[in-house]
Amino acid sequence: MSTLDEEDRREYYRIDDRIALEISPLSAAEALGTDLLQDDSPLFNLLSELHLSEFESQHLLRQLSEKDRTLAAFLKAQNKRIDLLSAVLAQTLIGEIGAPQPVKLSEGGIEFNSPEPFEPGSRVALKMVLMPGLPACSCAARSPIAPGGPTAATSWAANSST
Repeated sequence: MSTLDEEDRREYYRIDDRIALEISPLSAAEALGTDLLQDDSPLFNLLSELHLSEFESQHLLRQLSEKDRTLAAFLKAQNKRIDLLSAVLAQTLIGEIGAPQPVKLSEGGIEFNSPEPFEPGSRVALKMVLMPGLPACSCAARSPIAPGGPTAATSWAANSST
């Protein structure tokens, strides 16, 4: 593959978006811990569970709609009510995390501007609320080490997520 094709492909798979983002530095012990991705915020955990539950039940609703249209219509109406409640929950959570900010998402990580600089290779916990569907997720991340790349305060590679 030519260099130009590779650059075009890399640019194609970058997504410019806006997300609510909270960054918390991690100590070495916290970075190794297994409970890292369990958040202290009940709102954050509840929003994550709501979206996971919806994802897990979508195929069941499709199967049900083939057999019982009335029941499927009722369940879709209930799902809409739950979606509205999760949107209220997400807006409250965004108030806690902070206003949405521009980011670049790619296979290699997430790029954003940080109000404070971090040392190359340092570990942080990221809490994100994605727009517009408002799913919440968290992950551990490491600031970039590559010389000549973005500064340590602007680009991060996510290691794992919930």
